[in-house]
Amino acid sequence: MRVSAAERAMNYAVLLVFALVVLWPLGTIVAKAFGPATVADGRAGAFHPENFASAWVEGRFNQYMLTSVLVAVVVVTVATIVSILAGYAFGTMRFRGSTALFYVFLLGIMVPTEAIIVPLFFDLREFGLTDTLWGVALPQIAQSTAFGTYWMRAYFRGVNVSIIEAARIDGATPRRILWQVLVPTGRPAITTMIVLFFMWTWNEFLIPLVMSPTGAFRTAPLGLALFQGQYTQGTALLAAGAVLVALPIVILYFFLQRHFIRGMLEGAVKE
Repeated sequence: MRVSAAERAMNYAVLLVFALVVLWPLGTIVAKAFGPATVADGRAGAFHPENFASAWVEGRFNQYMLTSVLVAVVVVTVATIVSILAGYAFGTMRFRGSTALFYVFLLGIMVPTEAIIVPLFFDLREFGLTDTLWGVALPQIAQSTAFGTYWMRAYFRGVNVSIIEAARIDGATPRRILWQVLVPTGRPAITTMIVLFFMWTWNEFLIPLVMSPTGAFRTAPLGLALFQGQYTQGTALLAAGAVLVALPIVILYFFLQRHFIRGMLEGAVKE
């Protein structure tokens, strides 16, 4: 189908409008982060990069960011491995009760966190896991694994069966087929899943808030909320803190955007 120049120009105009709608709030926050913290500061100059240093120190983001990185690494690593294994089993194998067991995994997607957070807190407290890394990470691992199993099952079910059969004829074991044949070809889908896991874990607010009542494992979003209520009411420092919290996700997406988009388009649409 041939697209005329007028239609192409109209498409770009529509995309430009939507881009401005999306980027305008982000640009406003970034501009505010570099703006003067007070009216008196504005007289000396309009560009204030020291806001980030002030927000970093006053908001204790060094501690909160380190905690977020630690939690994200644990959640993403464990959830990715378990999701690949479970998705491979549900997508390529047939065994008794597989359908019912897969629907159990789907409950983790359908049940909201707010519905289970209170009984989950008491259960983890009985095991002495509250205010620990695993108390914050385990619920998020379970949630991520539920989605990851569905995601990877869809990918493995769309793999050409002849590839698996050829590997079996060559004497490859199921483990070797998974890690040396299917995982390399499924890199876009796996990369997309990793980015989603990291984004959800990094932005999670309720689980760290409830599972760490003393604040021993307070993550960056919690630190930003505390910074807003306790340390300052200056919008410039708050904007700088928001930029610091969002920056890791932006950097990760910037480096993995090609695989992420390819995975969204190809990795998990095969069923």
